[in-house]
Amino acid sequence: MFSRFINLEIKQFFRSSYWQKSMALNALMVLLGLYFILIFLGLGIALLPILKSQFPEVNPFVKINDFVFYWLIAELFVRFFMQKLPVMSVKPLLYLPIKKSSIVHYVMGKSVVSYFNVLPLFMFVPFVVMNISNGTSVFNALLWLGIMITLTLIVNFLNFLIENQTADSDWGFALVSGALLGLFAFNYFEIISLGSLMATAINAMVTQPIFALLLGLLLATLYYLNFKFLKNQLNLDASLRVKATQVSTVDMSWTKRFGSVAPFLQLDLKLLWRNKRPRSTVMLLGFLLLYGLFFYPNPTYNEMPTLLVFVGIFITGAFLINFGQFIPAWDSAYYKLLMSQNVTYKDYLRSKYILMVLSVVITFLLSIPYIYFGWKIVLLNFAAALFNAGINTHVLLYAGSYNRKKIDLTKSAAFNYQGTGAVQWLLGFPLLLIPMALFYLFYKLLGFEAGVASLAFAGIFGLIFHQKMLSYIAGRYIFYKYKMIKAFTEE
Repeated sequence: MFSRFINLEIKQFFRSSYWQKSMALNALMVLLGLYFILIFLGLGIALLPILKSQFPEVNPFVKINDFVFYWLIAELFVRFFMQKLPVMSVKPLLYLPIKKSSIVHYVMGKSVVSYFNVLPLFMFVPFVVMNISNGTSVFNALLWLGIMITLTLIVNFLNFLIENQTADSDWGFALVSGALLGLFAFNYFEIISLGSLMATAINAMVTQPIFALLLGLLLATLYYLNFKFLKNQLNLDASLRVKATQVSTVDMSWTKRFGSVAPFLQLDLKLLWRNKRPRSTVMLLGFLLLYGLFFYPNPTYNEMPTLLVFVGIFITGAFLINFGQFIPAWDSAYYKLLMSQNVTYKDYLRSKYILMVLSVVITFLLSIPYIYFGWKIVLLNFAAALFNAGINTHVLLYAGSYNRKKIDLTKSAAFNYQGTGAVQWLLGFPLLLIPMALFYLFYKLLGFEAGVASLAFAGIFGLIFHQKMLSYIAGRYIFYKYKMIKAFTEE
Protein backbone atom coordinates (compact mmCIF):
# COMPACT_ATOMS: atom_id res chain seq x y z
CA MET A 1 0.00 0.00 0.00
CA PHE A 2 2.81 2.42 0.86
CA SER A 3 4.39 1.87 -2.58
CA ARG A 4 1.09 2.95 -4.18
CA PHE A 5 1.00 6.08 -2.03
CA ILE A 6 4.55 6.94 -3.10
CA ASN A 7 3.68 6.40 -6.77
CA LEU A 8 0.62 8.68 -6.47
CA GLU A 9 2.66 11.42 -4.77
CA ILE A 10 5.36 11.32 -7.45
CA LYS A 11 2.74 11.71 -10.19
CA GLN A 12 1.02 14.53 -8.31
CA PHE A 13 4.29 16.35 -7.78
CA PHE A 14 5.45 16.37 -11.39
CA ARG A 15 2.00 16.86 -12.93
CA SER A 16 0.94 19.75 -10.72
CA SER A 17 0.71 23.23 -12.20
CA TYR A 18 2.72 24.56 -9.24
CA TRP A 19 5.75 22.46 -10.20
CA GLN A 20 5.51 23.52 -13.82
CA LYS A 21 5.11 27.22 -13.03
CA SER A 22 7.74 27.44 -10.30
CA MET A 23 10.76 25.74 -11.85
CA ALA A 24 13.05 28.67 -10.96
CA LEU A 25 11.89 28.74 -7.34
CA ASN A 26 12.24 24.96 -7.05
CA ALA A 27 15.76 25.15 -8.45
CA LEU A 28 16.61 27.89 -5.95
CA MET A 29 15.27 25.79 -3.05
CA VAL A 30 17.39 22.85 -4.22
CA LEU A 31 20.49 25.07 -4.26
CA LEU A 32 19.66 26.34 -0.76
CA GLY A 33 19.23 22.75 0.41
CA LEU A 34 22.65 21.79 -0.99
CA TYR A 35 24.16 24.92 0.56
CA PHE A 36 23.02 23.96 4.07
CA ILE A 37 24.14 20.37 3.54
CA LEU A 38 27.66 21.63 2.76
CA ILE A 39 27.59 23.90 5.83
CA PHE A 40 26.54 21.04 8.13
CA LEU A 41 29.09 18.73 6.54
CA GLY A 42 31.86 21.27 7.05
CA LEU A 43 30.73 21.82 10.64
CA GLY A 44 30.74 18.08 11.30
CA ILE A 45 34.32 17.81 10.04
CA ALA A 46 35.48 20.90 11.96
CA LEU A 47 33.74 20.12 15.28
CA LEU A 48 36.41 17.83 16.69
CA PRO A 49 39.39 20.17 15.98
CA ILE A 50 37.40 23.15 17.31
CA LEU A 51 36.47 21.40 20.56
CA LYS A 52 40.06 20.21 21.02
CA SER A 53 41.47 23.70 20.59
CA GLN A 54 38.86 25.48 22.72
CA PHE A 55 38.54 22.87 25.50
CA PRO A 56 41.82 20.92 25.50
CA GLU A 57 41.29 19.60 29.03
CA VAL A 58 37.90 17.95 28.26
CA ASN A 59 37.10 14.95 26.06
CA PRO A 60 35.44 16.41 22.89
CA PHE A 61 33.02 13.48 22.77
CA VAL A 62 31.78 14.49 26.23
CA LYS A 63 32.00 18.28 25.76
CA ILE A 64 29.73 18.26 22.71
CA ASN A 65 26.82 17.21 24.96
CA ASP A 66 26.96 20.60 26.73
CA PHE A 67 25.67 22.20 23.52
CA VAL A 68 22.87 19.71 22.73
CA PHE A 69 20.33 21.77 24.72
CA TYR A 70 20.98 24.86 22.58
CA TRP A 71 20.80 22.75 19.42
CA LEU A 72 17.40 21.35 20.44
CA ILE A 73 16.02 24.83 21.23
CA ALA A 74 17.25 26.22 17.91
CA GLU A 75 15.98 23.22 15.94
CA LEU A 76 12.51 23.34 17.47
CA PHE A 77 12.33 27.09 16.81
CA VAL A 78 13.33 26.69 13.14
CA ARG A 79 11.09 23.67 12.61
CA PHE A 80 8.02 25.43 14.04
CA PHE A 81 8.24 28.15 11.40
CA MET A 82 9.64 26.22 8.46
CA GLN A 83 8.54 22.60 8.71
CA LYS A 84 4.99 21.58 7.98
CA LEU A 85 3.51 18.10 8.30
CA PRO A 86 3.85 16.40 4.89
CA VAL A 87 0.40 15.94 3.43
CA MET A 88 -1.15 14.05 0.58
CA SER A 89 -4.51 14.42 -1.16
CA VAL A 90 -6.36 12.13 1.20
CA LYS A 91 -9.96 13.10 0.41
CA PRO A 92 -10.22 10.87 -2.72
CA LEU A 93 -8.71 8.00 -0.70
CA LEU A 94 -11.43 8.20 1.95
CA TYR A 95 -13.97 6.86 -0.57
CA LEU A 96 -11.84 3.76 -1.11
CA PRO A 97 -11.46 0.67 1.10
CA ILE A 98 -8.19 1.91 2.62
CA LYS A 99 -7.65 1.97 6.36
CA LYS A 100 -7.29 5.41 7.89
CA SER A 101 -4.42 4.09 9.97
CA SER A 102 -2.48 3.19 6.80
CA ILE A 103 -2.87 6.72 5.45
CA VAL A 104 -1.80 8.31 8.75
CA HIS A 105 1.17 5.95 9.17
CA TYR A 106 2.31 6.83 5.65
CA VAL A 107 2.06 10.59 6.26
CA MET A 108 3.97 10.31 9.54
CA GLY A 109 6.53 7.95 8.05
CA LYS A 110 7.07 10.45 5.27
CA SER A 111 7.94 13.08 7.88
CA VAL A 112 10.68 10.82 9.29
CA VAL A 113 12.68 11.01 6.05
CA SER A 114 12.18 14.76 5.63
CA TYR A 115 15.03 17.14 4.83
CA PHE A 116 14.99 18.49 8.40
CA ASN A 117 15.71 15.03 9.82
CA VAL A 118 18.36 14.09 7.26
CA LEU A 119 20.27 17.40 7.45
CA PRO A 120 21.72 16.88 11.01
CA LEU A 121 23.21 13.56 9.87
CA PHE A 122 25.67 15.47 7.69
CA MET A 123 27.04 16.97 10.91
CA PHE A 124 26.70 14.00 13.29
CA VAL A 125 28.10 11.23 11.10
CA PRO A 126 31.47 12.94 10.28
CA PHE A 127 31.83 13.90 13.96
CA VAL A 128 31.24 10.28 15.05
CA VAL A 129 33.63 8.87 12.42
CA MET A 130 36.39 11.30 13.47
CA ASN A 131 35.88 10.42 17.14
CA ILE A 132 36.13 6.71 16.38
CA SER A 133 39.39 7.33 14.52
CA ASN A 134 40.51 9.35 17.54
CA GLY A 135 40.11 6.37 19.86
CA THR A 136 36.48 6.60 21.04
CA SER A 137 34.68 3.29 21.53
CA VAL A 138 32.77 2.28 18.39
CA PHE A 139 29.81 1.11 20.47
CA ASN A 140 29.63 4.36 22.48
CA ALA A 141 30.02 6.50 19.38
CA LEU A 142 27.27 4.67 17.49
CA LEU A 143 25.03 4.75 20.57
CA TRP A 144 25.55 8.54 20.80
CA LEU A 145 24.65 8.84 17.10
CA GLY A 146 21.48 6.83 17.77
CA ILE A 147 20.59 9.15 20.66
CA MET A 148 21.05 12.22 18.44
CA ILE A 149 18.85 10.70 15.73
CA THR A 150 16.20 9.86 18.34
CA LEU A 151 16.32 13.42 19.71
CA THR A 152 15.91 14.74 16.16
CA LEU A 153 12.80 12.59 15.67
CA ILE A 154 11.45 13.65 19.06
CA VAL A 155 11.76 17.29 18.02
CA ASN A 156 10.13 16.34 14.69
CA PHE A 157 6.98 14.88 16.28
CA LEU A 158 6.90 17.41 19.13
CA ASN A 159 6.87 20.18 16.52
CA PHE A 160 3.89 18.63 14.73
CA LEU A 161 2.05 18.23 18.03
CA ILE A 162 2.62 21.91 18.89
CA GLU A 163 1.59 23.00 15.39
CA ASN A 164 -1.62 20.96 15.56
CA GLN A 165 -2.55 22.60 18.85
CA THR A 166 -1.71 26.17 17.77
CA ALA A 167 -2.77 26.00 14.10
CA ASP A 168 -5.93 28.06 14.66
CA SER A 169 -4.30 30.57 16.99
CA ASP A 170 -2.78 33.84 15.80
CA TRP A 171 -0.72 33.82 18.98
CA GLY A 172 1.05 30.54 18.20
CA PHE A 173 4.17 32.43 17.14
CA ALA A 174 4.26 34.43 20.39
CA LEU A 175 3.53 31.42 22.62
CA VAL A 176 6.19 29.17 21.10
CA SER A 177 8.79 31.94 20.89
CA GLY A 178 8.08 32.96 24.48
CA ALA A 179 8.34 29.37 25.74
CA LEU A 180 11.63 28.70 23.95
CA LEU A 181 13.13 32.04 25.00
CA GLY A 182 12.00 31.27 28.55
CA LEU A 183 13.84 27.93 28.51
CA PHE A 184 16.91 29.64 27.09
CA ALA A 185 16.74 32.35 29.79
CA PHE A 186 16.36 29.77 32.58
CA ASN A 187 19.54 28.11 31.40
CA TYR A 188 21.48 31.29 30.55
CA PHE A 189 20.83 32.96 33.91
CA GLU A 190 21.40 29.62 35.65
CA ILE A 191 17.98 29.59 37.31
CA ILE A 192 17.84 25.96 36.25
CA SER A 193 20.90 24.61 34.43
CA LEU A 194 18.96 22.81 31.70
CA GLY A 195 22.05 22.47 29.49
CA SER A 196 23.96 20.66 32.23
CA LEU A 197 20.99 18.40 32.97
CA MET A 198 20.72 17.52 29.27
CA ALA A 199 24.46 16.79 29.03
CA THR A 200 24.35 14.62 32.18
CA ALA A 201 21.38 12.67 30.80
CA ILE A 202 23.11 12.00 27.46
CA ASN A 203 26.35 10.95 29.17
CA ALA A 204 24.34 8.56 31.35
CA MET A 205 22.64 7.05 28.31
CA VAL A 206 25.98 6.56 26.55
CA THR A 207 27.56 4.83 29.55
CA GLN A 208 24.37 2.97 30.62
CA PRO A 209 22.42 2.11 27.42
CA ILE A 210 19.40 0.97 29.46
CA PHE A 211 18.55 4.63 30.06
CA ALA A 212 18.31 5.20 26.29
CA LEU A 213 15.11 3.14 26.35
CA LEU A 214 13.41 6.06 28.13
CA LEU A 215 14.23 8.24 25.11
CA GLY A 216 12.72 5.60 22.82
CA LEU A 217 9.61 5.51 25.01
CA LEU A 218 9.24 9.29 24.73
CA LEU A 219 9.55 9.06 20.93
CA ALA A 220 6.90 6.31 20.79
CA THR A 221 4.56 8.40 22.96
CA LEU A 222 4.86 11.45 20.73
CA TYR A 223 4.32 9.29 17.64
CA TYR A 224 1.17 7.82 19.17
CA LEU A 225 -0.23 11.23 20.17
CA ASN A 226 0.32 12.55 16.64
CA PHE A 227 -1.17 9.40 15.14
CA LYS A 228 -4.26 9.64 17.34
CA PHE A 229 -4.79 13.33 16.57
CA LEU A 230 -4.39 12.94 12.80
CA LYS A 231 -6.61 9.89 12.65
CA ASN A 232 -9.39 11.75 14.46
CA GLN A 233 -9.06 14.62 11.96
CA LEU A 234 -9.21 12.29 8.96
CA ASN A 235 -12.95 12.56 8.26
CA LEU A 236 -14.71 13.04 4.95
CA ASP A 237 -17.01 15.71 6.37
CA ALA A 238 -14.18 17.67 8.03
CA SER A 239 -14.06 20.14 5.14
CA LEU A 240 -17.84 20.67 5.37
CA ARG A 241 -17.73 22.02 8.91
CA VAL A 242 -18.14 25.75 9.04
CA LYS A 243 -16.08 27.65 11.53
CA ALA A 244 -18.16 30.19 13.41
CA THR A 245 -16.60 33.61 13.59
CA GLN A 246 -17.63 36.79 15.32
CA VAL A 247 -17.65 39.85 13.10
CA SER A 248 -16.36 43.03 14.67
CA THR A 249 -16.57 46.54 13.30
CA VAL A 250 -14.05 49.34 13.70
CA ASP A 251 -14.63 53.03 13.21
CA MET A 252 -12.56 54.08 10.21
CA SER A 253 -14.08 57.49 9.62
CA TRP A 254 -10.64 59.04 10.19
CA THR A 255 -9.51 57.65 6.83
CA LYS A 256 -11.85 60.07 5.01
CA ARG A 257 -9.26 62.83 5.40
CA PHE A 258 -7.22 61.02 2.71
CA GLY A 259 -9.85 61.83 0.08
CA SER A 260 -10.33 59.51 -2.90
CA VAL A 261 -7.97 56.84 -1.52
CA ALA A 262 -10.02 56.41 1.67
CA PRO A 263 -12.06 53.41 0.39
CA PHE A 264 -8.86 51.57 -0.59
CA LEU A 265 -7.22 52.43 2.72
CA GLN A 266 -10.23 51.06 4.58
CA LEU A 267 -10.03 47.84 2.53
CA ASP A 268 -6.35 47.44 3.40
CA LEU A 269 -6.96 48.02 7.11
CA LYS A 270 -9.84 45.54 7.13
CA LEU A 271 -7.63 43.05 5.27
CA LEU A 272 -4.96 43.42 7.96
CA TRP A 273 -7.50 43.09 10.76
CA ARG A 274 -9.68 40.24 9.50
CA ASN A 275 -7.32 37.81 7.74
CA LYS A 276 -4.80 35.50 9.34
CA ARG A 277 -1.74 36.00 7.15
CA PRO A 278 -1.69 39.81 7.04
CA ARG A 279 -2.66 39.92 10.73
CA SER A 280 0.27 37.61 11.49
CA THR A 281 2.50 40.01 9.55
CA VAL A 282 1.45 42.84 11.88
CA MET A 283 2.06 40.64 14.95
CA LEU A 284 5.57 39.82 13.72
CA LEU A 285 6.28 43.55 13.86
CA GLY A 286 6.77 43.49 17.63
CA PHE A 287 9.49 40.85 17.40
CA LEU A 288 11.21 42.49 14.44
CA LEU A 289 11.46 45.75 16.38
CA LEU A 290 13.69 43.92 18.86
CA TYR A 291 16.13 43.07 16.06
CA GLY A 292 18.43 45.88 17.17
CA LEU A 293 19.10 44.16 20.50
CA PHE A 294 21.24 41.64 18.63
CA PHE A 295 23.56 44.42 17.43
CA TYR A 296 23.38 47.63 19.48
CA PRO A 297 24.62 46.21 22.84
CA ASN A 298 27.76 44.79 21.17
CA PRO A 299 30.54 47.42 21.03
CA THR A 300 32.04 45.64 18.00
CA TYR A 301 29.17 46.79 15.77
CA ASN A 302 29.65 50.43 16.79
CA GLU A 303 32.73 50.34 14.60
CA MET A 304 30.65 48.98 11.70
CA PRO A 305 28.10 51.75 10.99
CA THR A 306 27.32 50.35 7.52
CA LEU A 307 25.94 47.21 9.15
CA LEU A 308 23.88 49.41 11.47
CA VAL A 309 22.31 50.98 8.36
CA PHE A 310 21.03 47.49 7.50
CA VAL A 311 19.60 47.20 11.02
CA GLY A 312 17.97 50.64 10.80
CA ILE A 313 16.39 49.89 7.40
CA PHE A 314 15.13 46.56 8.72
CA ILE A 315 13.68 47.95 11.97
CA THR A 316 11.93 51.01 10.53
CA GLY A 317 10.85 49.05 7.46
CA ALA A 318 9.74 45.86 9.24
CA PHE A 319 6.11 46.18 8.18
CA LEU A 320 6.91 47.97 4.92
CA ILE A 321 9.04 45.08 3.65
CA ASN A 322 6.77 42.27 4.83
CA PHE A 323 3.61 43.92 3.50
CA GLY A 324 4.98 45.76 0.47
CA GLN A 325 6.70 42.80 -1.18
CA PHE A 326 3.31 41.14 -1.78
CA ILE A 327 1.54 44.11 -3.36
CA PRO A 328 -0.90 43.56 -5.12
CA ALA A 329 -1.08 39.83 -4.27
CA TRP A 330 -2.89 40.66 -1.01
CA ASP A 331 -5.90 41.50 -3.18
CA SER A 332 -5.48 38.50 -5.50
CA ALA A 333 -8.71 36.84 -4.29
CA TYR A 334 -10.82 39.74 -5.56
CA TYR A 335 -8.39 41.50 -7.91
CA LYS A 336 -10.54 40.81 -10.97
CA LEU A 337 -13.56 42.39 -9.28
CA LEU A 338 -11.49 45.34 -8.06
CA MET A 339 -10.20 46.08 -11.56
CA SER A 340 -13.72 46.03 -12.98
CA GLN A 341 -14.71 49.01 -10.82
CA ASN A 342 -14.50 52.66 -11.80
CA VAL A 343 -11.25 53.30 -9.93
CA THR A 344 -7.83 54.55 -10.90
CA TYR A 345 -4.62 52.63 -10.40
CA LYS A 346 -3.03 55.76 -8.96
CA ASP A 347 -5.55 55.92 -6.10
CA TYR A 348 -5.19 52.18 -5.51
CA LEU A 349 -1.39 52.44 -5.26
CA ARG A 350 -1.49 55.64 -3.24
CA SER A 351 -3.47 53.90 -0.50
CA LYS A 352 -0.74 51.24 -0.27
CA TYR A 353 1.88 54.00 -0.18
CA ILE A 354 0.13 55.87 2.65
CA LEU A 355 -0.19 52.67 4.68
CA MET A 356 3.52 51.89 4.25
CA VAL A 357 4.63 55.44 5.13
CA LEU A 358 2.43 55.41 8.25
CA SER A 359 4.04 52.11 9.27
CA VAL A 360 7.52 53.63 8.85
CA VAL A 361 6.57 56.60 11.06
CA ILE A 362 5.13 54.30 13.74
CA THR A 363 8.08 51.88 13.74
CA PHE A 364 10.55 54.76 13.95
CA LEU A 365 8.73 56.24 16.94
CA LEU A 366 8.73 52.81 18.59
CA SER A 367 12.48 52.50 17.94
CA ILE A 368 13.35 55.77 19.74
CA PRO A 369 14.11 53.92 23.04
CA TYR A 370 17.23 52.66 21.27
CA ILE A 371 18.66 56.08 22.19
CA TYR A 372 19.85 54.20 25.28
CA PHE A 373 22.68 52.91 23.06
CA GLY A 374 23.60 56.40 21.82
CA TRP A 375 22.19 59.31 19.83
CA LYS A 376 23.94 58.04 16.68
CA ILE A 377 21.62 55.02 16.64
CA VAL A 378 18.49 57.21 16.64
CA LEU A 379 19.99 59.53 14.02
CA LEU A 380 20.80 56.56 11.80
CA ASN A 381 17.32 55.09 12.28
CA PHE A 382 15.75 58.44 11.40
CA ALA A 383 17.74 58.62 8.15
CA ALA A 384 16.82 54.98 7.43
CA ALA A 385 13.15 55.80 8.04
CA LEU A 386 13.33 58.67 5.54
CA PHE A 387 14.98 56.40 3.00
CA ASN A 388 12.27 53.77 3.53
CA ALA A 389 9.48 56.32 3.16
CA GLY A 390 10.95 58.08 0.13
CA ILE A 391 12.70 55.33 -1.82
CA ASN A 392 11.86 51.82 -0.65
CA THR A 393 8.10 52.42 -0.78
CA HIS A 394 8.38 53.22 -4.49
CA VAL A 395 10.73 50.27 -5.09
CA LEU A 396 8.16 47.91 -3.57
CA LEU A 397 5.27 49.43 -5.53
CA TYR A 398 7.25 49.15 -8.76
CA ALA A 399 8.22 45.54 -8.04
CA GLY A 400 4.55 44.74 -7.44
CA SER A 401 3.84 45.26 -11.16
CA TYR A 402 5.76 42.00 -11.76
CA ASN A 403 3.96 40.06 -9.03
CA ARG A 404 2.01 37.09 -10.41
CA LYS A 405 1.60 34.84 -7.34
CA LYS A 406 -1.68 34.38 -5.47
CA ILE A 407 -1.85 34.47 -1.68
CA ASP A 408 -4.15 32.58 0.66
CA LEU A 409 -5.01 35.09 3.37
CA THR A 410 -6.12 32.37 5.81
CA LYS A 411 -2.60 30.96 6.22
CA SER A 412 -0.07 32.13 8.80
CA ALA A 413 2.73 34.50 7.75
CA ALA A 414 5.56 32.82 9.62
CA PHE A 415 7.86 31.22 7.05
CA ASN A 416 5.00 30.90 4.59
CA TYR A 417 6.45 30.93 1.05
CA GLN A 418 3.14 31.01 -0.79
CA GLY A 419 3.13 33.98 -3.16
CA THR A 420 6.92 34.08 -3.14
CA GLY A 421 8.56 34.30 -6.55
CA ALA A 422 11.73 35.61 -8.14
CA VAL A 423 10.61 39.19 -7.48
CA GLN A 424 10.57 38.66 -3.69
CA TRP A 425 14.00 36.99 -3.70
CA LEU A 426 15.56 39.82 -5.71
CA LEU A 427 13.96 42.66 -3.74
CA GLY A 428 16.49 42.39 -0.93
CA PHE A 429 19.21 43.87 -3.12
CA PRO A 430 17.68 47.30 -3.78
CA LEU A 431 15.92 47.51 -0.40
CA LEU A 432 18.95 46.80 1.78
CA LEU A 433 22.15 46.91 -0.25
CA ILE A 434 21.58 50.25 -2.01
CA PRO A 435 21.18 52.28 1.21
CA MET A 436 24.18 50.47 2.72
CA ALA A 437 26.30 51.25 -0.37
CA LEU A 438 25.13 54.89 -0.44
CA PHE A 439 25.96 55.38 3.24
CA TYR A 440 29.34 53.64 2.90
CA LEU A 441 30.39 55.85 -0.02
CA PHE A 442 29.78 59.15 1.80
CA TYR A 443 30.92 57.73 5.15
CA LYS A 444 34.33 56.82 3.72
CA LEU A 445 34.70 60.11 1.84
CA LEU A 446 33.34 62.64 4.35
CA GLY A 447 32.49 60.88 7.61
CA PHE A 448 29.54 59.50 9.58
CA GLU A 449 27.37 62.64 9.40
CA ALA A 450 27.75 62.79 5.61
CA GLY A 451 26.69 59.14 5.32
CA VAL A 452 23.59 59.78 7.43
CA ALA A 453 22.80 62.93 5.41
CA SER A 454 23.06 61.01 2.13
CA LEU A 455 20.36 58.57 3.28
CA ALA A 456 18.15 61.38 4.57
CA PHE A 457 18.45 63.49 1.40
CA ALA A 458 17.74 60.45 -0.79
CA GLY A 459 14.55 59.84 1.18
CA ILE A 460 13.52 63.50 0.99
CA PHE A 461 14.17 63.46 -2.77
CA GLY A 462 11.79 60.49 -3.09
CA LEU A 463 9.11 62.25 -1.05
CA ILE A 464 9.36 65.42 -3.17
CA PHE A 465 9.01 63.52 -6.47
CA HIS A 466 6.46 61.07 -5.13
CA GLN A 467 3.69 62.09 -7.54
CA LYS A 468 5.86 61.68 -10.64
CA MET A 469 7.17 58.31 -9.54
CA LEU A 470 3.67 57.11 -8.60
CA SER A 471 2.32 58.12 -12.04
CA TYR A 472 5.09 56.14 -13.73
CA ILE A 473 4.49 53.08 -11.52
CA ALA A 474 0.73 53.27 -12.16
CA GLY A 475 1.50 53.17 -15.89
CA ARG A 476 3.42 49.91 -15.34
CA TYR A 477 0.41 48.38 -13.57
CA ILE A 478 -1.89 49.47 -16.40
CA PHE A 479 0.49 47.93 -18.95
CA TYR A 480 0.46 44.56 -17.12
CA LYS A 481 -3.17 44.78 -15.96
CA TYR A 482 -4.60 41.84 -17.89
CA LYS A 483 -1.58 39.60 -17.31
CA MET A 484 -2.00 40.15 -13.57
CA ILE A 485 -5.73 39.47 -13.71
CA LYS A 486 -5.10 36.24 -15.61
CA ALA A 487 -2.40 35.13 -13.17
CA PHE A 488 -4.53 35.84 -10.09
CA THR A 489 -7.58 34.02 -11.51
CA GLU A 490 -5.66 30.85 -12.34
CA GLU A 491 -5.69 28.02 -9.80
